[in-house]
Amino acid sequence: MSTEIYILAGFLGSGKTTLLKQLLQDEKANGRKVAVLMNELGKVSIDSDAIDEDIPLKELLDGCICCTIQDKLEGQLQGLLTVEKPDVIYIEATGAAHPVEVLDAVLSPLFANSIVPKGIISILDSARWLNRKELTPQVLQLLVEQIRHADCLLVNKIDLLSEDEQANVIQEVQSINSTAFTLLTKNAKVPIKRIRELSLLPKEKQSSSRIGTDLHLSTFVYQFKGAVDQSAFEDFLRELPDTLYRMKGYIKFSSLAYPQLFQFSYGMPVYFQEEMNIPLNMVFIGENIDWDKIESGLQSLEKPKEYID
Repeated sequence: MSTEIYILAGFLGSGKTTLLKQLLQDEKANGRKVAVLMNELGKVSIDSDAIDEDIPLKELLDGCICCTIQDKLEGQLQGLLTVEKPDVIYIEATGAAHPVEVLDAVLSPLFANSIVPKGIISILDSARWLNRKELTPQVLQLLVEQIRHADCLLVNKIDLLSEDEQANVIQEVQSINSTAFTLLTKNAKVPIKRIRELSLLPKEKQSSSRIGTDLHLSTFVYQFKGAVDQSAFEDFLRELPDTLYRMKGYIKFSSLAYPQLFQFSYGMPVYFQEEMNIPLNMVFIGENIDWDKIESGLQSLEKPKEYID
């Protein structure tokens, strides 16, 4: 059984915890087992008191899961998957988190086959967006990234804006991300059914029973059957499109006794030697990617050389 994963993104005070409480109430009403992983930049959690005691909660404090404490996330997530075995996990990221980096941190090749990433739900404080000229360039860029990579975008606190201001905000955010399911919200109130329809799986890889949306960001997991030639693999890397943002996983080369942990971002590959055999899962994150072509290229690496065209 695979566990669904939702990522809640948005700057500080945008309404993530308010949304999370609604989602948890709906999950409990439908009899699904749910868990929460909450990330705070500080040493003390502020929002964990909002989670009912009967819901498994893991806290990641004093850092951001997309950079400084990514290794801790993997351990906490693995614990939830193996001990609690929930139907769904909600990850509330710190307001300083880049959504793609959070997704990258979640998709560990160790348990990539055990989870289904459902989507990135970004919450935008509409009043803050209208006053964005007062923000530092770094914070403004983060807000733009949280909008750009959302699968569902909540333009929150809309009651603080006039109708003209609401129209301006919608026009501006849709110019940044035209494919996200976008809602104007008050107190982060959303139609839960639409949240359930999110899916980060590429449409051509989905089963007919899964409801999909035309999302630009998608993920793919490939499992190698055995060792591959390193030079052929690096030729494969050079042919990847620029919108393939992340690769990470375990790969075994013919010349080595054990697999290597492989990470790839912004066109740069990095290898770390392992000292034991590990399942050869590779996780990919990209935008507008032909995953069938990627899969075909990976399969060709596993063929004997004499059969490669």
